[in-house]
Order: sequence, then C-alpha cells, then structure tokens
Amino acid sequence: MPTDPSTTPQAATPQAASPSATILSVVVPMYNEEAVLPALVARLRPALDGMAVGYEVVAVDDGSQDRTAELLTGFRAEWPELRTVRLRGNSGHQAALTAGLHGAVGAYVASIDADLQDPPEKIPEMLALARTEGLDIVYGVRDDRSTDTAFKRRTAGAYYWLVRRLVGKQVPAQAGDFRLLSRAAVEAVKSMPDQHQVYRLLVPWLGFPSGQVSYRREERVAGETKYPLNRMIRLGVDSIVNFSAAPLRLATWLGVASFFGCLLMVAATLVVYLAGKTVPGWTSLFIVMLFLGGVQLICVGLLGEYIGRIYTAVQRRPTFFVGYDSARGTEREGD
Repeated sequence: MPTDPSTTPQAATPQAASPSATILSVVVPMYNEEAVLPALVARLRPALDGMAVGYEVVAVDDGSQDRTAELLTGFRAEWPELRTVRLRGNSGHQAALTAGLHGAVGAYVASIDADLQDPPEKIPEMLALARTEGLDIVYGVRDDRSTDTAFKRRTAGAYYWLVRRLVGKQVPAQAGDFRLLSRAAVEAVKSMPDQHQVYRLLVPWLGFPSGQVSYRREERVAGETKYPLNRMIRLGVDSIVNFSAAPLRLATWLGVASFFGCLLMVAATLVVYLAGKTVPGWTSLFIVMLFLGGVQLICVGLLGEYIGRIYTAVQRRPTFFVGYDSARGTEREGD
C-alpha cells in the first residue's frame, strides 16, 4: 500500500527551495504513470541539475489508481527538488496542469507530460531562449511526428488546421502542452476564469512575446496513452467552443440555407401546380421535414453546448481538489 505523505513526520520531509531562490518550476501532470516514472526521473533530473539554477519539479498526481503516489514518495526521499501534489480524484489532464501552474513558485514555469514523448533535455534550451530574448512564452513545437501512427498524424493535423482557422494564426501548429511561461504569463493565465481550460489555445491568446524550440516527438516510453479517441474529440470540442463563436454562426448560416432551400422548394411546387402536374405524394414532404428537423436539432445542440458552459461558469465550481501538497503539508481547494 502507498504510504501517505501526510502521516510522515515533518523532519523526514525534504525541504523545497524557497520561492525567491526558485528560478524554474517544472509541472508534470500524471495519471497512472508507474511504468514510466523511473525513466522520467532518470532523464529529467540530470537535465535540470545541469542548469545550475534553483528549481522545483511539481509532480501532479491526478488521482492515480496504481503505484504512482508510492513511487513519487520514494523518489522524493532522494530528490529534494521533487514536490508532489496529489489531487483527490481524477480531474483530467488540463485540470491537473492547472493545479500545477497555480502552485508553482518559479520565475519561469515549464510544463511537460510524463510519457517522455516530449524531451526534457529541451527545457534548458527553452529557459535560455526566454532569458536571452526576453520572452514570456517558449513553445515546444513538434517538427517530426514520424513515430506517431498515420491516424494520429492526420487527426492532429486536422485539429491544428481547424483551430488555426477558427481561433487565429497565433496558435502555433503542432504545439501541445510542452511549453515554458514567464511568471507574468503564469499570473495572466491564473487570472482567467475559464472552467474548461485548453492551454494550447489560451496561452497564444495572451499575445505575449514568444519563441519556439523544435524537437522530434518520440514514442511513449512505457504505459498507455491518456488521450484515446474520445478524449481527443472532447479536446477538439472544448477548443472550438471555448475560443470561437463560429459554431453559433454556423447554426445561423444553416438556418439561412434551410430557409432559402425551402423557398426554392415552394417555388418549384408552385410551378408544378400551375402546370397542372401535381400528384399526391409524401416523399418530398417527408424529406423536407427531415431536413428542417435535422437543421433545428443541430442548431439547438450548438446553443445547448454554449449555454451549458455559461451555466458551469456561473456555478464557479472548482475543477480540482488538492488532497496533499508536499511543499505545504496542507489541503487546499482548486480553482
């Protein structure tokens, strides 16, 4: 059974770096990552130790059901810069990322997934670029996705093409959640009241000075993907609905198109009637009813999606609950 850090005596807990001495925070959301954790630590720690700056690693355990929490506790005993934040339940990848960003204390905050598809060795390069060029945002951009399946490459390409068309060209193509933010950018993100955060769109929306670091996307080192098809679809819906009113305009144009389509059918019906060639029939009427009913349902569904998000925003329920934070030793509520 995993040991609960909340029962560990204070003297046995490694001391985290003070906020003033922490230049870099690295946020790592994770869910059921026991298989990949040893490899992650083996690559992440040398990359950060070699930077010669004060840092912390904020590992956010998103309600894992395996030995992730137990392994993190063991690694903390030998790695004082490792900080564990444990959520009370599985709140989702973006919520876990939010918990890490809100708790990080570094002057710069990098985020990276635990699967090692994004190379942690690029983090020093991202920090150096941000400090040298005075940038608030540095994106990790995948310039080679040959290790992904053809289906993954096509769906990812379609996603970025669509969001760039709807949201704007400021969204970097092939940039996921591997990025580095300055403290100013982090505070700006924290001030946003969004309930369904999609950081790959929210961060570019800020318009802060930014740069890019390219890398080759690797295969997952171990474990299973946490973004199956249904979550990819959900991410696409959140991205479009949260950052664009285009679906509402689509509903309007569908209504306009159906109206003019009905006018054409009315005109055609009158021509046939005046020619004396009308025959009783139900096929055309049935088709028209199906067409109008389908358009109406699409429009109602789009409106419902937006109204549902307004309802969620008005309620202002926390998107996550922190059960334990090793840097504080206390429980706190999420945002």
